Amino acid sequence: MPKLNLYIMNRGTVKFFNDTKGFGFITDEESNKEYFVHANGLVDEIRENDEVTFDLEEGRKGLNAVNVKQA
Repeated sequence: MPKLNLYIMNRGTVKFFNDTKGFGFITDEESNKEYFVHANGLVDEIRENDEVTFDLEEGRKGLNAVNVKQA
């Protein structure tokens, strides 16, 4: 299956991020859906409750937040 890239900048809030394990979740401000984020998808460092912008990319288990930046 080809890799799907959706180039729509989303805005959301970091719900949870574990620096040690390198992953967390972002809640989309429009849809309230939660997206997985891995440390590899970060542009800026993030912490819980940070406002961020992000893109979505199809991962092995659904959509992942990538290109995550401080808003």
